[in-house]
Amino acid sequence: MPNSIDVRNPRTGKFDYVIIPPPPKLLAQLCNRLRRAQVRWQQLSIDERIEVLQEWKQAILAERDRLTEALVNDTGRLSISEMEIDSFISSIDRWCRLAPDLLQDSAKNTSIPFIALQQTAVPYPLVGIISPWNFPLLLSTIDAIPALLAGCAVIVKPSEIAPRFVAPLMTALNAVPKLRDVFTFIEGAGETGAALIEYVDLVCFTGSVATGRKVAEIAAKRFVPVFLELGGKDPAIVLQSADLDLATSAILWGAVVNSGQSCLSIERIYVAESIFNKFVSLLVNKAQQIKLAHPTLESGELGPIIAEKQAAIISDQLLDAVDKGAMIHCGGKVEELGGGWWCRPTVLTKVNHTMKIMTEETFGPIMPIMPFSQIEEAINLANDSIYGLSASVFAESPELALEVAQQIEAGGISINDAALTAIMHEGEKNSFKFSGLGGSRMGPAALKRFMRKKAFLIKTNSANNPWWFDE
Repeated sequence: MPNSIDVRNPRTGKFDYVIIPPPPKLLAQLCNRLRRAQVRWQQLSIDERIEVLQEWKQAILAERDRLTEALVNDTGRLSISEMEIDSFISSIDRWCRLAPDLLQDSAKNTSIPFIALQQTAVPYPLVGIISPWNFPLLLSTIDAIPALLAGCAVIVKPSEIAPRFVAPLMTALNAVPKLRDVFTFIEGAGETGAALIEYVDLVCFTGSVATGRKVAEIAAKRFVPVFLELGGKDPAIVLQSADLDLATSAILWGAVVNSGQSCLSIERIYVAESIFNKFVSLLVNKAQQIKLAHPTLESGELGPIIAEKQAAIISDQLLDAVDKGAMIHCGGKVEELGGGWWCRPTVLTKVNHTMKIMTEETFGPIMPIMPFSQIEEAINLANDSIYGLSASVFAESPELALEVAQQIEAGGISINDAALTAIMHEGEKNSFKFSGLGGSRMGPAALKRFMRKKAFLIKTNSANNPWWFDE
């Protein structure tokens, strides 16, 4: 019998929940059952699969209060949990709307007059998803919904740090037998995730670079495709002409929302020298108005640091920066309140790239700011990273901002805004450098990557082909 795992409440610090990973034999049986049921699921028309997903949506809405309570206990924050549920519901509707057109077969003539081409695609039978703790509901389903509509069976292993949402989600799932047969969640830690890769046909992983590398290695040994969304150290560049009121508001949200616990967070800021002091003053003033959601969920905007290990990383990076000469203008420490770990919005200057806070992923509400004198310097600083997930550029002229953005090594770049890829999922993008691997999880590719393409090359006449042997 696998050992149980105690789960910590991020607001109280108490271990008040227990999960039990499936034993290896049970996991194998579960994957085999899903794989068998997938044959029937694939045979359904896309309209029938949409009908099942919409039935599940209604079952989720019936469980909304329980789901909200579970997410609050998982993450310690209320408003973001409510937004997470809304985004999840919206994604079901969005993919149900888009899927019929994306899954159409095609036929056309080719460059050879007597050869016709028909294209179709077939789903990977079983998709395995390993998801993180920062947005537990949204990131466990962002890949699952398009995969299901594509005709795949799906099994999800969410983070052991935030697993409470699984129970109400499974209640809703059990109310829809057709979906329950091809979609499920399992609980466990890294060992369970590693074991899961041995049984699936495609893997989606969201998490750290270190773990992502291990996932990719296991998948590669099996010749199983893998899609990795890994860490980020997203830069923002603020040019001299930028609207500073807009830029500071956007960057504050992009850096601090969900207490900075997002791979899409702004984690380093480069500001033109001529506006540097004014930018810092405005940002500090706005940052000081953001409150902690303590002692109650409604006390402020920022919840606790969800993972205890992350609190230690944030503290270490702040100490390292201060030891090397950084100046803290507001915030500046991780504090214990009521048993949980909290961090107020923190603005730092006199930082440089010898500091961890400018080079390593922070995952906290930390805003280190450096001045630059030339645009080329800002671009070089933004690209001086092993990461390339997202970025932001601010300038009065969108054309100038775009010119700068085209030189930044990142997949999703917001112009005169921040972290837009957290809100809009329409544009296809790839992760650069160590921020990920594989096709886009946004735009049409997010569904099509779960399909293997087949081409039927059809000879349309009875004459010998000119390239055949003479007879």
